[in-house]
Amino acid sequence: MEGNRDEAEKCIKIATRALDAGDREKALKFLYKAEKLYPTDTAKDLLDALTKNGSSAGNGAYRRRPADHSQGAGAQPESENHEQGGPETKGFTREQVEGVQRIKRCKDFYDVLGVSKDASEDELKRAYRKLALKFHPDKNHAPGATDAFKKIGNAYAVLSNADKRRQYDVSGGEEPSGTSHTNGGGFDFHRGFEADITPEDLFNMFFGGGFPSSSPHTFSNGRSSYSHHTNRHERTNDRGDGGFSMFIQIMPVLVLILVSVLSQMMVSPSPYSLYARPSTSQTIKRQTENLHVDYYVTKEFKSDFKGSALQQIEKSVEEDYVSNVRNNCWKERQTKTDLLYAAKVYRDDRMRKKAELMTMDNCKELDRLNNIFRGG
Repeated sequence: MEGNRDEAEKCIKIATRALDAGDREKALKFLYKAEKLYPTDTAKDLLDALTKNGSSAGNGAYRRRPADHSQGAGAQPESENHEQGGPETKGFTREQVEGVQRIKRCKDFYDVLGVSKDASEDELKRAYRKLALKFHPDKNHAPGATDAFKKIGNAYAVLSNADKRRQYDVSGGEEPSGTSHTNGGGFDFHRGFEADITPEDLFNMFFGGGFPSSSPHTFSNGRSSYSHHTNRHERTNDRGDGGFSMFIQIMPVLVLILVSVLSQMMVSPSPYSLYARPSTSQTIKRQTENLHVDYYVTKEFKSDFKGSALQQIEKSVEEDYVSNVRNNCWKERQTKTDLLYAAKVYRDDRMRKKAELMTMDNCKELDRLNNIFRGG
């Protein structure tokens, strides 16, 4: 059986070339031959795609091929069916099929993301961002792309969590032999390392909504995200046995609210604010002596704080201001980086122009503050 492997691979290559040429019948013939010689996932997935979707290759992507006009009078050509509103078959490339197969073969989360075991948080983010865009089901229509997308999201969710990553490193990443996959060939490692967030929600956190989905994708146990939340809501409602049961459930929340209110009552309000706050009478505008940062106080502030006390207040004002500017600058840079990356991947000039037109006000202000510090 092992000796037929090379012949099977040759048959697959001939089949893919036939797909590129638009010859579906020849592709099927050699794929069936490859399956008989040496069964592989690549041949199986291509056969599934061809038999289920009637796909063929055009311009490097597997698409529906126009029917032969020599068919009988009672037969309807596939191209006519498409023009009359038949379902459109979405294409996928050979590289996409091979990419899905690579993810499928990985038995270690680090291999899935293509990073080393000492990869930093930034390296994990870059790897996930690249793979998530490549394997998202609305972008990649190759067989198994949805499962690959789920596996990538699960790998990042585990490795980006310090506690889970530590446990994963200790337990080891090898998948136990003989373990059956879920979801008809899914990628659950069955080692207790499951993501706390769905792959789609994780993707939306990175890209702010990502791709507009025309149909729901199944990611967890074959259920859509919508049905998952609906079922969870129904289970929550079923647990309630009456008013007392509901009170018991919400009592911890009430305790937290009460503690928060008492804490606020016991803590004296801040003598300043970085923004005008009429509700606390902090409407008098002042400016720090060192960095010239605007802040707002009450009418009594001038008489209450003088000398060293005033210097301490202005120091706190400047520290709060610099911290806010630094955080906002980081957000601006992250947003611009994501826009430029998405524009490059999808060749979207609109995204690129939007990124280039960002004013980056907080980063400019941070540069001004840094110049003051260096000058001092």
